[in-house]
Amino acid sequence: MKEADCPCGSGLALAECCAPCLDGTVLAPTAEALMRSRYTAYVLERFDYLRETWHPATRPADLAPVPGLRWLGLTIKRVAGGNVADTTGEVEFVARSKQGGRASRLHETSSFERYGGRWVYTRGVQHTR
Repeated sequence: MKEADCPCGSGLALAECCAPCLDGTVLAPTAEALMRSRYTAYVLERFDYLRETWHPATRPADLAPVPGLRWLGLTIKRVAGGNVADTTGEVEFVARSKQGGRASRLHETSSFERYGGRWVYTRGVQHTR
């Protein structure tokens, strides 16, 4: 990945992909776009953005970086709903990470809904191997 590539794996430059969502220039138009921007926020440790895009009913009281955790890549497996005209959507993904020399993967189906005119993350169900 070149420095300017978006961490979400879209193949676009960060400035053309997730950065406009992270800096508040645009709202994510779809649940998948929000998922990708939230992954990028984790990579860049933009916990302010994660809080803003988390439904208030399910948002944790505190979000903090995990020492030594590096996010390595995101693969979108399935998208259901979550389009511009929808009010709910799901995105199944695998996010790879490494911490203390140990590789890990998070396989989750995340649920999203429109809240206050924007897409927000509501909850995630993790898949076990």
